Amino acid sequence: MAELVPFAVPTGSDKTLLVWELSSGPTAEALQLSLFTVFSQFGLLYSVRVFPNAAVAGPGFYAIIKFYSARDAHRAQKACNQKQLFQKSPVKIRLGTQHKAVQHNTLALNSSRCQELANYYFGFNGWSKRIIKLQDISDPKEERENEDIVAPLQKQSLKFFCALEVVLPSYECRSPGVGMAEEPLDNLEEDLGPLSLLMKRKKTQKLAIQKAMTDAFQKLQIVVLESGKIAVAYRSCEEVTDARTEEELQDLIQVSCFSWKPCGQREEECLSDFSFEEFTVPELD
Repeated sequence: MAELVPFAVPTGSDKTLLVWELSSGPTAEALQLSLFTVFSQFGLLYSVRVFPNAAVAGPGFYAIIKFYSARDAHRAQKACNQKQLFQKSPVKIRLGTQHKAVQHNTLALNSSRCQELANYYFGFNGWSKRIIKLQDISDPKEERENEDIVAPLQKQSLKFFCALEVVLPSYECRSPGVGMAEEPLDNLEEDLGPLSLLMKRKKTQKLAIQKAMTDAFQKLQIVVLESGKIAVAYRSCEEVTDARTEEELQDLIQVSCFSWKPCGQREEECLSDFSFEEFTVPELD
């Protein structure tokens, strides 16, 4: 059975491993590195987090490990459960158990995570981005001067718009994306030094490109077939304007139809990407 891997923060309990009975000897940082080394052999990891046991459980640590692929998580659990791995005593591992009442919103991966996922499945040379337009949409100086007369307390800002496409040549697939970034200016443009203004412009341009890349990747899903081969599922968003013809769009790989959030509701990944409510705490032996 094929597995779909979206460019989103993994939330499914079948992609999350709970590892306990970790030794109290090493530090949490050392355990995190050891766990990453072992489990990254089974697939790309989203996160490895190590926590001290509760006082009633005695000294030691437990860990929560997130994979992008449920298939990889299952293989890792089966291969490593009740094994010593990197310590003298065996560890216990099981897949997370999610309560029915717990619901997670799909959070888009940021651009660096999207690139990491694309590099892993498509290869570093298996995809590229093509910037179609990068435009400064800040208010013209004349308009800002007029606005200052009416609302002098309103802060000015730099705004950039980016339109690009992520290209997958091997799959004959192009996914468009758009993004806009805004950087506030503490003072009027003429009061800023040229170097400071240039740095702010570069920062805003980069952020606009990153947002456009995230937008483009959200329309793609990686399809991992039983054989291990990779395919691509593409789903355009109704709110994204695509200048290509219908004939060109029909050439894109259409694997299936999926339910997608409206473009205006995209979110960046956040640090609190897990909840303890996902797990039923195991009974200690």
